[in-house]
Amino acid sequence: MHRRTRSALRRVALAGAALLAAAAAVPPAHAQARAAPDGRTPSGGGLSAVVRYTENGIPHILGRGYAQVGFGTGWAQAADQVCVLADGFVTVSGERSRWFGQDAATDGSLSSLTRNLSSDLYFKGVRESGTVERLLAAPAPAGPSKDLKELMRGWAAGYNAWLAQNKVTDPACKGAAWLRPVTTVDVAARGFAIAVLGGEGRGIDGITGAQPPAPAGGASPAAPQEADPREADPREADPAAAAQAAREFFDTSRYDMGSNAVAFAGSTTASGRGLLLGNPHYPWQGGRRFWQSQQTIPGELNVSGGSLLGMPAVSIGFNEKVAWSHTVATGTPVNLHELTLDPADPTAYLVDGVPHTMTRRTVTVPVAGGDPVTRTQWWTRYGPVVTSLGAGLPLPWTARSAYALNDPNASNLRGSDTALALGKARSVAGIQDALARTQGLPWVNTVAADSAGGTLFTQTQVLPRITDELAARCSTPLGRAVYPASGLAVLDGARGDCALGSDADAVQPGVFGPGKAPTLRDAPYAENSNDSAWLANADRPLTGYERIWGNVATPRSLRTRGAVEDVSAMAGKGRLTVADLQELQFANRAPAGDLAAADAARACSALPGGTATAADGSAVDVSAACAVLAGWDRTTDAGSRGALLFDRFWRRLTASTPAADLWLVPFSAADPVRTPRTLNREAPGIGRALADTVAELRAAGIALDAPLGEHQFVVRGGRKLPVGGGTEALGVWNKVEARWNAAAGGYPDVANGSSHIQAVGWDGSSCPVARTLLTYGQSSNPGSPYYADQTRLFSEERWVRARFCERDILTSPQLKVVLVRERR
Repeated sequence: MHRRTRSALRRVALAGAALLAAAAAVPPAHAQARAAPDGRTPSGGGLSAVVRYTENGIPHILGRGYAQVGFGTGWAQAADQVCVLADGFVTVSGERSRWFGQDAATDGSLSSLTRNLSSDLYFKGVRESGTVERLLAAPAPAGPSKDLKELMRGWAAGYNAWLAQNKVTDPACKGAAWLRPVTTVDVAARGFAIAVLGGEGRGIDGITGAQPPAPAGGASPAAPQEADPREADPREADPAAAAQAAREFFDTSRYDMGSNAVAFAGSTTASGRGLLLGNPHYPWQGGRRFWQSQQTIPGELNVSGGSLLGMPAVSIGFNEKVAWSHTVATGTPVNLHELTLDPADPTAYLVDGVPHTMTRRTVTVPVAGGDPVTRTQWWTRYGPVVTSLGAGLPLPWTARSAYALNDPNASNLRGSDTALALGKARSVAGIQDALARTQGLPWVNTVAADSAGGTLFTQTQVLPRITDELAARCSTPLGRAVYPASGLAVLDGARGDCALGSDADAVQPGVFGPGKAPTLRDAPYAENSNDSAWLANADRPLTGYERIWGNVATPRSLRTRGAVEDVSAMAGKGRLTVADLQELQFANRAPAGDLAAADAARACSALPGGTATAADGSAVDVSAACAVLAGWDRTTDAGSRGALLFDRFWRRLTASTPAADLWLVPFSAADPVRTPRTLNREAPGIGRALADTVAELRAAGIALDAPLGEHQFVVRGGRKLPVGGGTEALGVWNKVEARWNAAAGGYPDVANGSSHIQAVGWDGSSCPVARTLLTYGQSSNPGSPYYADQTRLFSEERWVRARFCERDILTSPQLKVVLVRERR
């Protein structure tokens, strides 16, 4: 037996050596045909890479240079996700209306839009203005590095080679006319869309719909006109309403995207080395999914992890020395400039009394089954004119004033440079240095751990350089209400002394340098669950940063409170291992249940006759619910009985009852993790929420004590897979957000939630100890074997053992080796 095993391992080792030799034989990147000066030609031919697939279809991509690794990555992503990728390229080329109709809904992957026409007007304007090409041409560090350009060039060539050499079988785009080859500019345009996702990407409706006020008599909008003294001044809008709207618009707990991450220091672990658990919450469908791979350039790069689709580098992951993850940050990535308009022309604005004419950006969008649509957008030195940020924050363009949106990430094409630099870091100090050098993260925090036992939390992201002093000095009346509430500054655009200025360590003007970012090094634990940096470690709170980065001494979300309770207890216990991280991920503890379920059951039992009045005025017998709530185990495991009842009840109660009426002990900044607490059993909404929930479940034929997984599930290949985890409202670490559909059985599909999960540590060997899970699998093609395999694992709370070192890869029982190359 030993002899046969040694012989097999020897054959595998020789195969590995041959593969490495094949990769080394590929001509170096500098010998490859280069892209044309405009960046539109991905390759002149000859690129290749070795792709080694292990369990669950995870590719380990081996190439001699960045173009080769990019080639293998583009090829392998196309093999798994060609239709989703192609759909995204239609988006960034501004052609959704042409192919899918102007009124159809986008999938929201690359912006927050709901209609194709608005999406096309914006993205086609970006392309026609040459924005992406200018950013590509900018010299590093403000622009992308040579290595990143090679990686993008290779990615486009790999995607195109896969299209040319394979039949598309995914029914989502099989035979579609909109499936086409792409260019380096297309790849960069997708990166641009990701960069502005939290800024301009959330204001596109207000940008593409912004038009100057129509003058009397039907004259041209730019014709001279006098302001109507009877016209309401937008600065007289209700400041409290504007502040609340801005607070809600920039509230990270309301985003589709979110995440948890925790790093543990060596002082808390069994090995004396660091540990990292990353748990991003991203959409389960569409173009904002993660995709797993390992990228290796011998002697240069060796990193494993998850990439956002269409991105050429690993976004979150690990190497042999360090692991990192990201969480959506609370920094407000944009600001507004309130413009004082020329009284004679509403398309000209004054700065220090000097008029400046707005730039017209006229865009024509082809439309399926109809005439092309032409619209004009208006741009200023500060950015585009915008007439709203969400439905709740109108920003009217009047004869007197208008608003311009400043998004510094519209000048940031460095995100993948940051990802590359993180992948090459050797320590948390190296992670911090990589972030400082590249400055490419637009809207996320970074949490990291290393093999020496170090930890890091930092909010190094690209933010407008809005200091509290500048906001105090230059805010308009609207800004004075909005900035303290949300971090959204509204500055007086008519004053030159209100310019944002620059930090000496910033790679682009008008943004904070990394030295100003809230940062915590080498704490026993560093944790973030999408609240501000304040409680990254509850024993070492971060303070002193400007309001735009986030708030301090304010209530935390239940997810943050539960996470801090759990990870601080783990750090105190010590002797932690990767297995402890795995247990935390699937503990499915519901902090809301711990806080309120027992009191809710008591309030239920106290109802006269066990009856409560529903919202429609009907009397509902809720007595059976009392025992279910009391007996619930306070988790959202798939088998948990009572979790569904409490979930539906709690959503209703918290939606209708202010926090001041819900809790008897109010929030205290001196005890932020434990307050507010103690449910007010006399709160008037409790009975109504119970009645409506019981009536809803009975009408749907759902037992009050039904196991959660019977009614929270996904269907893959005709098989119903129960799903554990819980919603933001419950504060569950293993976040799962699903749309309620009583007719389909409850929560019949997951919209957003746990996605690319990684638990990473080190044991002193040359290989990291890592377990991963891509909850929705590598492929969106229902015909792929990797469409549902990891979803089944997620349903069963099982993990994938990461294969990082050569021996691990080459001894995979499912090893499949593919040499992919361009055809000349």
